Amino acid sequence: MRRTEKVQSVGLLEEEFGRATVAVLAEYRGLTAGQMNRLRRAVREADGRCRVAKHTLAKRALGEGPYAGLKPMLRGPVAVILGFRDPVAVAKVARRLAEEMPKLEIRGAVLEGQVLAAPAVSALADLPPREVVLAQLLGLLQAPAQRLLRTLNEPAARLARLTAALGERAGAGGAA
Repeated sequence: MRRTEKVQSVGLLEEEFGRATVAVLAEYRGLTAGQMNRLRRAVREADGRCRVAKHTLAKRALGEGPYAGLKPMLRGPVAVILGFRDPVAVAKVARRLAEEMPKLEIRGAVLEGQVLAAPAVSALADLPPREVVLAQLLGLLQAPAQRLLRTLNEPAARLARLTAALGERAGAGGAA
């Protein structure tokens, strides 16, 4: 690999690490080319990228940034799975593929500067998707407003029910 290619590779990795919300490391020793393509395709569908790079270039791209915690895990054939939008979706894809392909082993991850061990990546994959969490949060935020609105409307509703009952009583008394 020429020096210019190395510089371009490091630049590409730096740019992707800069955009990433999560980085998962997985050892891919023993996977076939077809299985690697399947891994890359599945990660791409989850809005991520699967990269295999020389460790020296990857360490240089990591620098001292938030993903520097990955450096000690860079041993052997390791794929870096980067997620750009939803970290939970990438963790779910990585765990699902690790279950389907026993030779794919998750080593760890970095999420918001925190290094996660393999069991923590599995726990991250158990979380609900981003859209579900946002819907739950919206429901929690709307509940107090709905209760306040019901409380404010209750006196008028009581008055309406009272007048309706009095009207029915007067109508029933006049018919008898």
